[in-house]
Amino acid sequence: MRIDSAQLAAFAAVLREGSFEAASRHLNVTPSAVSQRIRLLEERLGQVLINRKSPSQPTRAGETLARLAMQVEILESEALRELGASHPDADEAVRLPIVVNADSLACWFFSTLDVLPAQPAIRFDIRVEDQDHSASLLRDGSVMAAITAEPKPVQGCRVETLGVMRYLPLASPGFIARHFAAAVDSASLALAPVLIFNDKDALQQRFIHSIAPGEMPPRRHYIPSAAGFAEAARRGLGWGMIPEMMAREALATGELAEIIPGRWLDIPLYWQHWRIESTALAALTRAVRHTAALHLRPG
Repeated sequence: MRIDSAQLAAFAAVLREGSFEAASRHLNVTPSAVSQRIRLLEERLGQVLINRKSPSQPTRAGETLARLAMQVEILESEALRELGASHPDADEAVRLPIVVNADSLACWFFSTLDVLPAQPAIRFDIRVEDQDHSASLLRDGSVMAAITAEPKPVQGCRVETLGVMRYLPLASPGFIARHFAAAVDSASLALAPVLIFNDKDALQQRFIHSIAPGEMPPRRHYIPSAAGFAEAARRGLGWGMIPEMMAREALATGELAEIIPGRWLDIPLYWQHWRIESTALAALTRAVRHTAALHLRPG
């Protein structure tokens, strides 16, 4: 059995663009043509491949095919460019969908651009996800590489240790005086307002458990921005775990202070990427490895 290339391209376009209509515009065909190609592909494979919702998502079977479609797309693009067979007006950059946790994106990831070679040109498609959950996007075929806290390689991926990101429990001096004047213990932590990035952010809970078993405080402020998170702490809204590289200046000026000096959380980070012989992905992997060695603590 062979998979029809036009049907595979239509399948990939629906997932990338989010709908049959958007895929039809991208492929310059009618929505009914896209729908027919997907239907024929599903009939050929005997499985439903796409959940028809907004945005369109792959089924479990579709996740496997999504990885194949993305691999075919990048390898075909690189081969045509090397052969000089791509259209002169075509975008020569190779699209690389990757997922990065918000703190790495804010603190150090963009420094990879300083060491990336000019060729092959890369068109980034960056998703943001918590490091404890980013590997799920590798599994479902949404991305080709991820910065993740998961050391076990996802099927079909290689994993490399990048280093450790250190998080400090920080708050403004005024906040510490109000809430932790006597001690930082389970009682005071249960009452002090806490900052949380989003529902997937478990760092504050981990730190509380490192002091004493306890529940998250009822007064929680959700701040879904790496820079905004640190700003909220500086303004006394609550305490939170902030990357040391992001907090250095505020610590030096006294705008932030450690609620317990000398206590921190070290989060190991890994680079997982698909095992394909892509020139662009290899170049990005080398740049990420080099940049992480400069900015992260040794793993």
